[in-house]
Amino acid sequence: MKLYETLEKQLKKEPNYVTDNGELKKWVVINKAQNYDVELIGLLLDDNELKAKFFLDIKDVLVFNQSLFVQFLEQKNYLNDSYTSYKNKVGLNIDGKYLKQRNEVALVWPFKDCVLEGGQSREEDKREEIFFNETLAQDEITQLLEPKVFTNAKRFTTKGDKAFDKFKRDEDNFITDNLIVKGNNLLDLYSLKAQFENKIKLIYIDPPYNTGGDSFRYNDSFNHSTWLTFIKNRMEIAKSLLRPDGFVFISIDDNEHPYLRLVCDEIFGRQNFVSDIIIQSNKGGRDYLKIAKSHEYLICYQKSPDSEMNEIEKTDVTHQYRDLKGGFNLRELRNRNPKFHKGNRPNLFYPFYVNEKSKDENGFCAVSLVPKKGFEIEAVPLNSTGKESCWRWGKPKSESNSNEDLDKTEVVAKQKGDGGWNVYEKHRKTTGKVKSIWDDSAVRTEAGTKELRKLLVNPAFPFPKPVELIKRVVMIASDEGDTILDFFGGSGTTAQAVLEINQEAEEPRNFIICEQLDYVETITIERIKKVIEQNKNGEFVYLELKKYNQNFIDEIESAKDTKAVLKIWEAMKAKSFLNYNVDLQKQEQHIDEFKALTLAQQKQHLVALLDKNQLYVNLSSLNDKDFAVSAEEKKVTQDFYQLKK
Repeated sequence: MKLYETLEKQLKKEPNYVTDNGELKKWVVINKAQNYDVELIGLLLDDNELKAKFFLDIKDVLVFNQSLFVQFLEQKNYLNDSYTSYKNKVGLNIDGKYLKQRNEVALVWPFKDCVLEGGQSREEDKREEIFFNETLAQDEITQLLEPKVFTNAKRFTTKGDKAFDKFKRDEDNFITDNLIVKGNNLLDLYSLKAQFENKIKLIYIDPPYNTGGDSFRYNDSFNHSTWLTFIKNRMEIAKSLLRPDGFVFISIDDNEHPYLRLVCDEIFGRQNFVSDIIIQSNKGGRDYLKIAKSHEYLICYQKSPDSEMNEIEKTDVTHQYRDLKGGFNLRELRNRNPKFHKGNRPNLFYPFYVNEKSKDENGFCAVSLVPKKGFEIEAVPLNSTGKESCWRWGKPKSESNSNEDLDKTEVVAKQKGDGGWNVYEKHRKTTGKVKSIWDDSAVRTEAGTKELRKLLVNPAFPFPKPVELIKRVVMIASDEGDTILDFFGGSGTTAQAVLEINQEAEEPRNFIICEQLDYVETITIERIKKVIEQNKNGEFVYLELKKYNQNFIDEIESAKDTKAVLKIWEAMKAKSFLNYNVDLQKQEQHIDEFKALTLAQQKQHLVALLDKNQLYVNLSSLNDKDFAVSAEEKKVTQDFYQLKK
């Protein structure tokens, strides 16, 4: 026993090996040992007793006995903190070993962002979670990934909400409704597979970036590997939904960018990498860093080399003109350059009228030379060398021709960052291949925030992607009639982009949005409803995965004290499906030890007791009375999966 105490005392000299409440991070130490960590070996060598125990002397050279050290740490009597002892007593181990110590382990995280702290319902609530992630052995994953039963189906239209009747389908029996699915997105994808395998033309996702400040907040030293597994699980099933000619686009920053590329190389094949698009997300840059970071990435892969990408329509704009409103006035200009006196150069100064409501996808507004609906600015033309020049048409001629669509074909205006305006001569629209750098203001982060605030009052949603960004992706990687999937739905930017593109389409594209957190009802749905109201066109069907054990997890998250936890436990005994390793009698025998645990440990333990295969009601249980599937739930589920009633 003395050796255990000596080892623990020595290891606790390294702060990274100790939890916030002073306990040793045993699995971190084991991981360090398995990688022959120099810092760990140095700590052990500093103590003569530990050096004698865990090192071999081979011809005057000390060799770290890694296997002995790891075996020593894994012994039960070393892992004897109160919660560990309690888990052993109630059966949360296999063959005397923890699940994490077994070789036949698949890293599968069934939660979107792990189990969140009680009361948390939005990603931007930056609290640390109180439960550790679970690793499920392969033989435990029996029904976890089965298709699920649907519930709470509604249809939202331009005329308001309606009760769900049936899904709209085309001549090939393919669902053509826009869909929003609430539920764990990994399980959403496996449910969608039954109807959408090889049917999706484009997948766009904006996953958590794992920056330490986003929604992916794991409390262990395996954060990076956890994130990679989290992404890998989802991309593997997502690939099966893509058509052979489909594309996937993923937004990411440089924190996980190179590693995400490796994961996608493995899943899609390195030969199917298309491009990294650089997005100027922040013009000023994050200047608190050594290098002010002002960009993110948009990674693109194709499912096969046969995938074809559309060229993008663009407007050639030349001859930039200076706006006097943005920092100059006529008197200042005359004083700086007297020869450009207004009286001497009558063609130099006259007003333009900007119609801000006409702004196109690139931020250009129509300009008129006579008063219309809009506001007045004055501009001076610059020649090819950047010096003030004169307009190539006189004011009288311009005014006489101004009703002949001058504002649509000749001149446009675009707002600058300082609030002023630049005026440009516009040439014909052309098409061309999309470039690998997107640096215009329409794709920057602040544009997405402004767009969401225009639709919803103070939505408090962090960094929504700009609609223009998603529109470009949709236009280059899909065609009319195609289906677009976003399984990190967030605030619903992808849905808005598709709906707005459909305004000018003969055959609409369809979207599928997946989101787990509760803001899907208060932000995502409300945003899409606003877009439909404004466009006076479009509709969607809302669905939820029917919860079962997940209901107990929701209650556990919200529990405020041990009394509430014990009440949940009584309900779990009566109605939940428990982990098959649990010895219910021993759980009851040792209930006093359970009460002695911290509230966080009590919550963690109850979640661990639940069978994760039964988080949601599986399709195979549709007619099982224990799950109480209602007639309405059977109706929508049978219609979705095309089951015989």
